[in-house]
Amino acid sequence: MGIVGIGGMGGHHIKLLLDRKIRRAKLAAVCDLNAEFLARYPDVAPFTDVREMCRSGLIDAVIIATPHYAHTPVALQAFKCGMHVLSEKPLAVHKADAEKMIKACPRHRKFAVMMQMRMSPTFRKVKEIVDAGELGRIMRVNMMATHWYRTNKYYALGGWRATWKGEGGGVLINQCPHDLDMLQWICGMPTRIHAHCGFGKWHKLEVEDEATAFLEYANGATGVFIASTAEAPGTRRFEIAGEHGKVLIENNQLRFLRNDVSALKFIKTSKRAFAAPKTRDVTVSVRGQDKGHAGIIQNFVDSILDGVPLIAPAREAINQVELTNAMIYSGATGTPVDLPLSGRTYKRFLDDLISGRIKP
Repeated sequence: MGIVGIGGMGGHHIKLLLDRKIRRAKLAAVCDLNAEFLARYPDVAPFTDVREMCRSGLIDAVIIATPHYAHTPVALQAFKCGMHVLSEKPLAVHKADAEKMIKACPRHRKFAVMMQMRMSPTFRKVKEIVDAGELGRIMRVNMMATHWYRTNKYYALGGWRATWKGEGGGVLINQCPHDLDMLQWICGMPTRIHAHCGFGKWHKLEVEDEATAFLEYANGATGVFIASTAEAPGTRRFEIAGEHGKVLIENNQLRFLRNDVSALKFIKTSKRAFAAPKTRDVTVSVRGQDKGHAGIIQNFVDSILDGVPLIAPAREAINQVELTNAMIYSGATGTPVDLPLSGRTYKRFLDDLISGRIKP
């Protein structure tokens, strides 16, 4: 394996491989423009050019851990050289680039994204409950992701952070990809989004540091997604209400409240004006360890060597990119956005934000 971008997250992935936390995988090369970073790993082949690394014959797969905009060109180059690719989140800054990357991946190569919350036993159990139909018809979804508190000092750590040109957005594209991935992975994609974003509302930024989005789904369900990097203490909460009850995750604790009868059926059949279905707490067994980043990398390796299904394939990660784009677009224009969102439309809009032709 070769890793491109060996700063923060790249350094973390390097440690996993060097400490042999990933079975049947060896770190054979690292690539970065910073010579100081490369010097930290004297026993690993260093490169400053992605193409040279991919053509070196030393590696079979690439992990991309660069700033956001570089994910696309690095992946495209790796695919040209026949590499398998695992990209850090987000898959891309905008949907048009994500589509380009997915199209470029050869059929016989694996393309995954670092969506490590899919390794959480708690979230996996919720998905299992929803997929099994235990909630029945989904009626409402609420997700609060205001636990991503950041200071102005954090944003000053890298010149690319929290700018349209360097990062492509703020809290929605940097901190919330995992939350948005859980939202669409478990509940599916909405058909319409109407978002309100605070652009530089609490920090000295040009991008969004706060967002509240109203979601509409094809089956009539509605949802609210809230994110912020300015709230302290923040909240991490995910609630799904269905006709047969609700599931709630807060502080990684799962609760399942189940109705004895369907709430929708009870509305029609009850003879009492102020009655409600009886509800009981269902004991939910959550087993397993959250293997996080290591779990996604191990699954990537196992998929390459054994053909096991990818836990976080790029074709699913594009949904998170689309949700991010739609929320920013709606928040900046003040209008609802119907999904699917045109990748080309959003790319033109983002170019206008970068050039300053549009100011949200």
